[in-house]
Amino acid sequence: MAHPKRKTSKTRRDKRRTHYKATIPQIATDPTTGEAHLYHRAHWHEGRLYYRGQILIDSEQKSA
Repeated sequence: MAHPKRKTSKTRRDKRRTHYKATIPQIATDPTTGEAHLYHRAHWHEGRLYYRGQILIDSEQKSA
């Protein structure tokens, strides 16, 4: 069985173990539409894809 060459410090060990306790994802509101969405994620609203308050994709223009 493999053995560690060096002792892992308490700080390094605890940093590794913190991630499983992640909290509930934070919800943001879009300044343009007022819709709730996850941070750093684009979201659809009325046929348009918004990110940071700007339209990325407008599906109504493509279909016309």
